[in-house]
Amino acid sequence: MPRFDPHPERRPAVVTGASSGIGAATATALAMAGHPVALGARRADKCEELAATIRAGGGEAFAHPLDVADGDSVKAFGAAAQDALGPVEVVVSSAGDLAADRVYELDSDAFLAQVQVHLVGAHRLVSQFVPGMVGRRRGDVVFVSSDVVRAPRTRMGAYVAAKNGVEGMARAMQMELEGTGVRASIVRPGPTATGMGMGWDAHTTGEVLEEWVRWGLARHPYFLRPSDVAAAVAAVVAAPRGAHLSLVEVQPEAPLEER
Repeated sequence: MPRFDPHPERRPAVVTGASSGIGAATATALAMAGHPVALGARRADKCEELAATIRAGGGEAFAHPLDVADGDSVKAFGAAAQDALGPVEVVVSSAGDLAADRVYELDSDAFLAQVQVHLVGAHRLVSQFVPGMVGRRRGDVVFVSSDVVRAPRTRMGAYVAAKNGVEGMARAMQMELEGTGVRASIVRPGPTATGMGMGWDAHTTGEVLEEWVRWGLARHPYFLRPSDVAAAVAAVVAAPRGAHLSLVEVQPEAPLEER
């Protein structure tokens, strides 16, 4: 039987949704931790700008166009990333977007489009990279989920459904991967100041926030920074062999109360 090194010094990582927000912050955090990183997103120019910044700081980075809703795009990205950086040790699935629609008002094609990105897109990454990890008997797959799985929010029906699907898939994978040396983990952020939802008009944003307050889902005004979530992803990936951070939820700390 071949022997595998469970502690490789070089751990190339791929990060999706790396053009902004949590994905960009995660790529930066992993690069700072010494990982060669492959950045993928539809806005490839933004990924290349970030990759250039990482390289200028002494890191190793590669950027390539990626649309997780397109199977051929995922395959092309996977091949290019491994050609550039070598066998992938870490996969972070963080691509996605957000619409403010009520489930019963949402067109089914639009509903499917969100599921394609958040859930099916995550599975495309799994299919592309995890078999090789299992063959090498090591690796980390991190799914960036959302606290809407634990506490659903209004006006996010397709997103809620997709993220529940992501966590269900991840939990099934955790059982299937047990003993293979590959860890599947969930990082579940609370409200985070990213580009998602920033395109909503003022009226829609006001309506959504009022509904969240009504359901007890906005106890204070603080949001996480993308770097806060990235730090959690980096901690999951850096956990020593023998330990598995299977689910990490990150919430914004409330402002200090007046005495």
